[in-house]
Amino acid sequence: MLAGALAAAALIYIEDRTGSIYHPHARFVAKPLNLPKVAEAAPFVWPNYGYTKNHLRDFPAPADLAPPLREIWSRNEGALLEFPPVIYGNRIYQLADNGVLSAIDTETGRVVWQQRLGALSASSPAVTPTTVYVTIFSRQPGVEAGRIVAVDRQTGAIRWSHDLPSPSESSPLVAEGRVYFGSQDGTLYALEAETGRIVWTYHAEGAVKASPTLAEGVLYFGDYAGNLQAVEARTGRLIWKVASEGAIIGSGTFYSTAAVAYGRVFLGNTDGRVYAFDQRTGALDWAVQTGAYVYSSPAVAEVPGLGPTLYIGSYDGHLYAINARTGAIDWSFDAAGKISGSPTIVGDVVYFSDLGTNRTWGLNIATGKPVFQFPEGAFDPVVTNGQTIFLSGYSTLRALKPAHPPPQAP
Repeated sequence: MLAGALAAAALIYIEDRTGSIYHPHARFVAKPLNLPKVAEAAPFVWPNYGYTKNHLRDFPAPADLAPPLREIWSRNEGALLEFPPVIYGNRIYQLADNGVLSAIDTETGRVVWQQRLGALSASSPAVTPTTVYVTIFSRQPGVEAGRIVAVDRQTGAIRWSHDLPSPSESSPLVAEGRVYFGSQDGTLYALEAETGRIVWTYHAEGAVKASPTLAEGVLYFGDYAGNLQAVEARTGRLIWKVASEGAIIGSGTFYSTAAVAYGRVFLGNTDGRVYAFDQRTGALDWAVQTGAYVYSSPAVAEVPGLGPTLYIGSYDGHLYAINARTGAIDWSFDAAGKISGSPTIVGDVVYFSDLGTNRTWGLNIATGKPVFQFPEGAFDPVVTNGQTIFLSGYSTLRALKPAHPPPQAP
């Protein structure tokens, strides 16, 4: 009887620690996402990882920017493209894992300039009208320390560089004259964008690998100790901190970059769960167990027929569409290979890649039905300027345009 009681208690403990959790009466703010409007006269900008500062990964594309797509140009970067590029005007800025930053013409694929900034990198740049900001994992071969570099957007010349005591694979975020990013030693940095001077630092209990997410003056980010924290962007003051507690013992780790919408903070964890926390307090709203690591970062959209929806991949090989209010799974798609990278929504299509078959998929956001498939892909595959879709494969960057049928003769 004692053994049975202990076994029952162990099962309850494991389910409580690792299973799905739903709090149906948790606060939910049903308000529009307010995605940026694309101005026709101004240069187009995809400024940072995840497109918006709150990392919704959702671009409201025109209806004609949809599959089928045809290739316009391709360029092999000679190294892994683990993170997607950013865009300013007629240039796309791609940082390859070998530490080389390339400025590429969006129409032709021609390289305008290249700059080697380190030996190893694993992040997206951030771009402003004058400057491209890049974090580096290893500044020299064999050196376990990184740097952040500000590069002139037009010429590729280094404007300033700041050495870091540990590696960084946190994609930088630029807002109101500051650059925010994390590092392996658990430090979150706020630097002056113009000079590189350190404004403040915040020290987490574990490595900060994700890009910090900014919403309403607050930065949200997870760490490898399993904590999600909210920090005041102006001062670096801690507002709240919560633990995932989704592993059998201790917490899982947060690699995923958070998305903030509907009064909630959404992100994945290596304990297999997708989490929703209250934006104001850090209270747990729901947690959905996928059964495998969730390194993927979520994309968020208001979907006709589904409402507020979260899209995220898991190492179990599925892309999930999850109700942002309740945590219920609306649909899932089996890609037959573990998903490590993050999805991106362009119009009515959510694009993602899997590491099992090295394919890139495009699914209808309402139904989960495939509308696009490409025989190359690895991590975060897609960004766009509203006219062209730029697809990062394993090591090749491609430009794809809609393959509209030719007009019929009268």
